[in-house]
Order: sequence, then C-alpha cells, then structure tokens
Amino acid sequence: MKTAVVVGCAAALWLAMGAPAGAAEAAPLRPPFEAVGYDQHLDAALPLDLTFRDETGALVRLGDYFGRRPVVLSFAYYTCPMLCTLVLNGMASTAGAMNLTMGRDYEVVTLSIDPRDTPAAAAEKKSRYLKEYQHLGDGKGWHFLTSAPGHDDAVARLAASAGFRYVYDPARDQYAHASGVVVATPAGRIARYFFGIEYAPRDLRLAVVQASSGRVGTLADKLLLLCYQYDPATGRYGATAMTLVRAGGLLTLVCLGSFVFVMLRRERRSC
Repeated sequence: MKTAVVVGCAAALWLAMGAPAGAAEAAPLRPPFEAVGYDQHLDAALPLDLTFRDETGALVRLGDYFGRRPVVLSFAYYTCPMLCTLVLNGMASTAGAMNLTMGRDYEVVTLSIDPRDTPAAAAEKKSRYLKEYQHLGDGKGWHFLTSAPGHDDAVARLAASAGFRYVYDPARDQYAHASGVVVATPAGRIARYFFGIEYAPRDLRLAVVQASSGRVGTLADKLLLLCYQYDPATGRYGATAMTLVRAGGLLTLVCLGSFVFVMLRRERRSC
C-alpha cells in the first residue's frame, strides 16, 4: 500500500500550529512542497548494508543497529532552522514517557540528509539533547549519523527504501522534507510510520512492542495490541470495534454464567 503524506517544512509547521481543518486541502502546495512526503512501504526491507559515519566519525553499517532490538528511524539535517528540531524534540519527549529504555528495549537512528553535515555537527546535536533531556541517560541508544566518503548514495538509498521524499531548495539553502519517524523490526523490516512532530507515547510504545515480536513490553501491552489496531492513514492505533464487541459478548456470557451459578446454589440451599 502506498500512502503519500505530503508535508513540506512550511506546510507541516502551519498544520502543527493549528491551521483550520480542511485548509490544507484547499490551499495547493507550491514547489518544492509537492515533491516531499512519506510513501508507506510497510514490511519492506531496509538496506542494512549501507555505510555511514556516526557522531564520533567512525564508519558504521546500518545493520550494526539492528539484529537485537527494534529501531526508530528518523531523517533530519543538523542545521535545519525549525522542523527537524521539532521532530527530534518530539522523539526525545516521547522517549521519556514510553516506560521503555532506549538502548535496551529499542534503538533510535537519526540520519542527516544534508551531505555537508559532519560528525562534529552530529555530536553537537546529540550533546544538546542529552543535556536537555536527562531521561536519555548516556545516549548510547540514540545514534546521529551522517554520510560517509565514498558512499554518497547511501542516504538517498535509505530514504527511498523508507519512502521518505525530500528536495533541496537552493533559493533558501534548505531542505523541504516530511516530518515523522519510522519503526522497524530487529530484522530491518518497516513496521510502522508515525507522522507529524508529536508522537503519542502509548502508540509508539505499542509499535515498538509489536515490532519486537513480543520480546519487549509487558503482558498488558500484549493485551492492548489485541484491542487496538494500527491505522496506516493516520499513523495511530485505534480501538478495534470487532474486538471490543467480542470482549463485550464474552463479558456478558461470564456475567450470565455467574448469575445462573449463584441462583442454582441458592435454590439448592433452600431445598
């Protein structure tokens, strides 16, 4: 299924600041905004053989962050004047409310789409978040990557595989891009998309639990997954009507059975 979510830098901020409902459809997006967005490639395999540089300058493979835990993937650039910061702020805030431990239960990978970004810029960005959000701890579970020499196409390849479309706007010397994060399984397959700049802790937690195939989370999380279903159009989990109907029917049967049992016991005692 291919669902395009078109949100350019200005358009995404406009919506986030409370644009009237329906106004986004009424106002056509101007270049380069019609070229950006997210195409959902659910269950697609990410190219784990791609090479990047981390915030220390070391060469790393994307696959280094997979294999053991789910991964939350985001695209940004470290000189972005506004939207990228809001996306990363949303990720950092949600991480503190998920009751899961970054680096133990899941990994976060942020990749710069700007080839001019350096490991030093990535390290500075990471340091700022570790200082501002104390719950991130030592930050070993959050990786800030940049392009690597000799692997110039790696960023574009990963973005294409994740359905992330962006364009460079030379007039403003900025990148127009979508806002959101992608949740992938430990095997590197795309499990969920979350759009916008704020992510409900319950929804992101359920996505991580589901992507881990049950290795992460509690029994309560697994029961919630039976009652909630992911909606690709909204990037959220909603209550499943049929599940709730079945649960209501089961509860009714239990109540009726209990009532009959109690009445039979009273009848036997009265005899």
